[in-house]
Amino acid sequence: MTKAEVIAEIANRTGIDKGDVAHTVEAFFEVVKSKMAEGENIYVRGFGSFVNKRRASKIGRNISKNTAIVIKEHYIPYFKPAKVFVEKIKGSEQVKLANHQM
Repeated sequence: MTKAEVIAEIANRTGIDKGDVAHTVEAFFEVVKSKMAEGENIYVRGFGSFVNKRRASKIGRNISKNTAIVIKEHYIPYFKPAKVFVEKIKGSEQVKLANHQM
């Protein structure tokens, strides 16, 4: 499902204009990105958490030059779904059917 499809689904379910829904969804994504860039984590009860995950410094290899390089400590964005979200997906017959058809 694409972002446009999500916006259309929300508009259909709520009766709110697609343009307003699109603006709200874009604003949500922008808040998540900017706050995480500031080092804040975002917790949405019943849905999940958007957190900054620390990656330790390590030695990597440049295989074309066959040399070792140091990869500095850095942070990556990570989504951790809430338990109720995970349980809903685990119990979904539609997910099982969709995966068996692939």
